[in-house]
Amino acid sequence: MSNLSKSKTSEIEDKIRQLSKTRFYYTVIAILAIMGTIIIGLDIAEQRNAGSFRTGITKIFDFPIDLITDSIETGWAWYPLLLKYFPVLLSTLNMALFATIVGFVGALGASLLASRNLISNVFVVQTTRRILDILRSFPEIIIATLLLYLMGKSILPAFFAISIHTIGVLGKLFSEVIENVDTDPLEGLESLGANWFQKVVFAVLPQVLPHFVSYTMLRLEINVRSSTILGFVGAGGIGQALKLGIAWRFGDHVTAIMVLIIFSIIIIDRISSKVRHKVIGIKV
Repeated sequence: MSNLSKSKTSEIEDKIRQLSKTRFYYTVIAILAIMGTIIIGLDIAEQRNAGSFRTGITKIFDFPIDLITDSIETGWAWYPLLLKYFPVLLSTLNMALFATIVGFVGALGASLLASRNLISNVFVVQTTRRILDILRSFPEIIIATLLLYLMGKSILPAFFAISIHTIGVLGKLFSEVIENVDTDPLEGLESLGANWFQKVVFAVLPQVLPHFVSYTMLRLEINVRSSTILGFVGAGGIGQALKLGIAWRFGDHVTAIMVLIIFSIIIIDRISSKVRHKVIGIKV
């Protein structure tokens, strides 16, 4: 009996070693394939006059250094520009905040329809989930670029792009939180004859709201950054002002805008962290 057990143990160990070797070989092959793809891609890009990676990497700091030099040469001339661009920054922050609120409301409604423990109709659940998949599958910049052709250059394409993507992302996160709630309150209210709306309000939302607020505040940080990036494609706001400053090589203007963006993101990050920690119950 002991000999049989030893033979089985050795057989299992041999299979484990064989599997380890196989995984190692597959890992090496995958790494080589990725490296080969990158090298081939760089060569193709160079052949098509897209620019040489080796040449470009050596000049990556040339333009930032030029901007910093221009800013230093102007001295403190950029300081009064803070007041000039502050209203533009506020418009960008307002747009990001409003888009986040709209995204939160849309995601809340969609997440309730996408949760299997709240909706028994499989068609409704799967349809809602596929819609959320579509909404978050396209980056904000792609949606904004498409809307710019339809709506013209304004802040509205950026607003709709951020709202749509926020609904897709938060809707997915919210639905997963809802599906992991404690079912005892739901069953208790159901035994008392509560309807669907009452179960959601009194059994589900009290459990999930702290997580919802945490995810939404984190998303607000992301949306502020996204709204700045969308300005580069003509969606207005502080991003467009930064694009013009870089295009015209106005170092003092770029410096003022960058200072505003950096400080606003730091402040929003601190406020968001405090709110999230307070809601979740973490003492900082």
